Amino acid sequence: MQKENAMNRPVDQKEILLAEARLSSPPAESLVKYYDLPVLMHEKHHYREFNLVDLAHTTMLAEQGILSPSIAKQILKGLLEIRATDPEVFPIDPLKGSFLLQVEAFLFSRMSEDVGGQMHTGRSRIDQGTTVRRLHARNRMLDVLERLNVFREAVLCQAEKHVHTIMPGYTHMQQAQPWVFGHYLLSIMTRLDDDFTRLREAYARVNLNPLGAVGLSGTSWPLDRVRTTELLGFGAVLENSKLGREAFYAAETVGVLSILMATLNDLATDLHIWSSSEFGFIESDDAFCGTSSIFPQKKNPAGLEAIKKAAGGSVSWLTTALATFRAEGTGDQAMRDLPFIDEALDITDGMLDLFTGIVGTLIVHDNRMRTALNGSWCTASNLADGIVRETGLSFRQVHHVVARLVRNCLAEDIDPANVTKDVLNRAAQETIGRDIAISESSLKDALNPEAFVKTRVTTGSIAPTEVNRMIQAAAAQLSDDSDWLSEKQEHIHKAEKQLDAAIDRIVGSQS
Repeated sequence: MQKENAMNRPVDQKEILLAEARLSSPPAESLVKYYDLPVLMHEKHHYREFNLVDLAHTTMLAEQGILSPSIAKQILKGLLEIRATDPEVFPIDPLKGSFLLQVEAFLFSRMSEDVGGQMHTGRSRIDQGTTVRRLHARNRMLDVLERLNVFREAVLCQAEKHVHTIMPGYTHMQQAQPWVFGHYLLSIMTRLDDDFTRLREAYARVNLNPLGAVGLSGTSWPLDRVRTTELLGFGAVLENSKLGREAFYAAETVGVLSILMATLNDLATDLHIWSSSEFGFIESDDAFCGTSSIFPQKKNPAGLEAIKKAAGGSVSWLTTALATFRAEGTGDQAMRDLPFIDEALDITDGMLDLFTGIVGTLIVHDNRMRTALNGSWCTASNLADGIVRETGLSFRQVHHVVARLVRNCLAEDIDPANVTKDVLNRAAQETIGRDIAISESSLKDALNPEAFVKTRVTTGSIAPTEVNRMIQAAAAQLSDDSDWLSEKQEHIHKAEKQLDAAIDRIVGSQS
């Protein structure tokens, strides 16, 4: 007769591995090295989420009467021990299989298999794994959204400082019209607002509970999927059991993150260009710069370059996800797991953190920006508008006149400040065959950059009143988004407390 230990398990009974019951040989060393171990290391990165799912599922099984109180208590005590264990020292044996099986092996070391093995009742590795991944993605998305809000606040603060900072505005890298640096930053702010909205909408589709979908068709066990949804802080149940294994949420998420990284790339690229010696409009603080090993004079904007480099890799995130999924159809979706979503979230979070420091300490050379407008013809469109208003000529006629005026002045080295009515009329005669009836003062004002800014009247323009209005609107939007984020974070926090209370009731019971 076999001897039994204190947990009623035969001491000499050999543990049967999951694969041994079906497969006739152990896994090849190369399969373990290149498949099993990498998968395990990725899953171990979700250590906390695996534990939360196990705790919530076991609690629900006990509340539903599927597990007896004594069995549930033993399993929960084992899971609480895992929670208290440092992930780095948690025992891993690749031959045992996925992380689910590593947890089971740990439980079996603390109790008999016929006790610990009951945790998996009414559950598949499929719905357990997808629940873990959704939990992790959801939590990291909230981290990124919080980091995004901090960055938006830094951009907004800079915009508030530069409502009156005039600079050249560019199209095709050529000066087009006078601009305001605060207005430029608000354009970035609007894109960041959109990025927040897209990520918030994606979050709603990630934050659905697949636990209880099991492998494909649901289960005959009377699971309470609403209860696990509450205990894990999900927004709702993912109802169709067929979709329990789907991961298109991951494709959407990395796509949204890629667009956010494109916003960061555009801002970093503009600031990188404007920090060059030829522009000299802005300068990164020394803390975010590097130096050259050969050129003693150089101050390299290393932080901006790091952001641009990271954004380059983000371009392929969505296409890689869709390429991974496309061979699967709607059948066996083993490849629906998208491990690099974790990397995408980490990279985006990190670059937002880095950029917040860069923007918050940005050095703006407003005098250099204004000086760049000296001798600039970027007010030419304003002169054309003024002539149309005063003469009634069509804009196309006047466009010809002003274009010829610029050509003649460049050839004759005449600055905009020195243009006279005679010079203007010569251009008019050469193009439309008549003089232009406009006063000298109107001519001078039309070519003045400061006057240009003050004459903008349309909604969203660079006029100081409009820039200030947009700053207030951006601040209100940021406040609303921060409130939403706090609400979601609090919902998850309350769910964790609710789970702990439910566990305490079971573990602390006398049965």
